[in-house]
Amino acid sequence: MDITQLRAFLAVAEELHFRRAAERLHMAQPPVTRTIKLLERELGTTLFDRNTRSVALTPAGRALLEPAREVMEALRRATEAARSAERGEVGLVRIAFAGVSTHPLVATLARHVRSGRPGIELELSSQNFALSAIQKLAKRETDIALGRWDVVPQGIGAQVVMTDSLVLAVPATHRLAGHAEVGFAELEGERFVSLPVHEGSVLIDRLRRLAQAHRFVPDVAQVAPDTQTALALVSAEVGCSLTLASVAANLNDPHVMFVPVAAAEAGDLPDVHLRAAWRQDEQGPAVRAVLDILLELTGASLAEY
Repeated sequence: MDITQLRAFLAVAEELHFRRAAERLHMAQPPVTRTIKLLERELGTTLFDRNTRSVALTPAGRALLEPAREVMEALRRATEAARSAERGEVGLVRIAFAGVSTHPLVATLARHVRSGRPGIELELSSQNFALSAIQKLAKRETDIALGRWDVVPQGIGAQVVMTDSLVLAVPATHRLAGHAEVGFAELEGERFVSLPVHEGSVLIDRLRRLAQAHRFVPDVAQVAPDTQTALALVSAEVGCSLTLASVAANLNDPHVMFVPVAAAEAGDLPDVHLRAAWRQDEQGPAVRAVLDILLELTGASLAEY
């Protein structure tokens, strides 16, 4: 029994007329008749009582009717599932992201994927450091990475999805609170709250470079495990902390103020923009669909995509 036979059987069973069934199938009548006879031979039973005037289902034909319809419906669903996957309408897309400032973007992306591509499932994985996200991408353990990197591995494409800049978080009582900007030379002798020293950490790298450029070593009063804890310590007046403008935009604490790092100094360093990254040799339709939504949301240029 094959699909062609079942399709012919259903056409005859629903039309109860061989000529009309053949027209429905866009076939000549003799091939339809031969197909039904072959099916009956394979099943070892008669499916239709037929004479020159009428066609009727036998008990065996009636018994086959619903299972045949179920098979054809399953075939329709399987075909549609394959076509939907090819169109990027269904599939699993894994996203690894790092940094508290990425959370609003990831949440917005998830909402838009859910409403625009409900057949795509997102698997979200928050990483402590951006290096972990890009490593997962290179190892094929995720499909899209969001983070800040000075370099990306060979074979990885990347695109800026959110511009950013360096700011200094200070207690509201600090002498620099409310200043239009701060030069790093003014920070010699200040106590800093730092994130853990970690390979690939952009903020640790920028703190080291800026301090080195002004010939001092930052006095680290305390190391915080993450950005939220670091800002809580700034609020408690433990020290100041180098962070990002995007972090400042998402913090609501009257005891913490943010002062932009002087543009002239920040301009000498690599940028701190948020990037989306993906494997260039493997962009399935669902991954491409999610990237399209992300780039549309952020207004990112497609030049590198």
